Amino acid sequence: MSGIVVVYELDQRVAGSVLRVHAAPTAPGAGPERGPRTMCGKDTFAMETATWNPSEHPDSWCPPDHADLACPACQAVMGED
Repeated sequence: MSGIVVVYELDQRVAGSVLRVHAAPTAPGAGPERGPRTMCGKDTFAMETATWNPSEHPDSWCPPDHADLACPACQAVMGED
């Protein structure tokens, strides 16, 4: 799962509250930096990059503590639907 970054879509009404967890490809030529869009097409600008590294966890791209918040569309693209 190299080239994938996990990003959190945050609830702007509640500081630090995660609404959804998305997968995003890394930006071309930017090393581990996230690209501009998630796998489901959302803009990553206002999202927070997670410390979870999918390449270190081949069993799941999504952190287990937020598995219930994983974006269904990103899961489908990642082959975990």
